[in-house]
Amino acid sequence: MNFMVIEHFPSSGIQSIYERFREKGRMMPEGLEFVSSWVTADLSTCYQVMKTDDVTLLQQWVAAWADLAEFEIQPVTSGSEVSKLSTPE
Repeated sequence: MNFMVIEHFPSSGIQSIYERFREKGRMMPEGLEFVSSWVTADLSTCYQVMKTDDVTLLQQWVAAWADLAEFEIQPVTSGSEVSKLSTPE
């Protein structure tokens, strides 16, 4: 399952986030896959697509970063998959 993870960074915390990332990487547990990410021009928000069949792995990953960012997480499906579901056979 894919998840859209929206990370909100405090203006004072972006340096700490990237320092930790350089030191420890994404810190993802086995079974959680990073798909892609985009960061807003003002560096205040990151949009990431993550993939896992075990939502507890996503929760573990968020816990490792929760002191530096606020998270919103939504399960998502690609538009092409939704189109297949909505097309009569």
